[in-house]
Amino acid sequence: MKLSSIFVIYVLFWTISAFLVMPFYVRTHDEAGAPLVPGQAESAPYEFPFGRVLLRITLVAALLFGTFYLNYVYGWITPRHFMARH
Repeated sequence: MKLSSIFVIYVLFWTISAFLVMPFYVRTHDEAGAPLVPGQAESAPYEFPFGRVLLRITLVAALLFGTFYLNYVYGWITPRHFMARH
């Protein structure tokens, strides 16, 4: 596999991981016990720990990509596994 392919596939895994990780560990103002600013949505996060979320996204993406790459190298699951057998 080319290095450019590895990079692009990792970026795809990172993007997917962002959607998986971001909803967790975010508290609203109500959960944090802080008052709302007038006009603010009740569902708005109290604080968004940007660095911590980026680290979690990167770790999840690395784990998923590592599994994908090991499957690519060792061929644990191939397209033949999904072909109908008659």
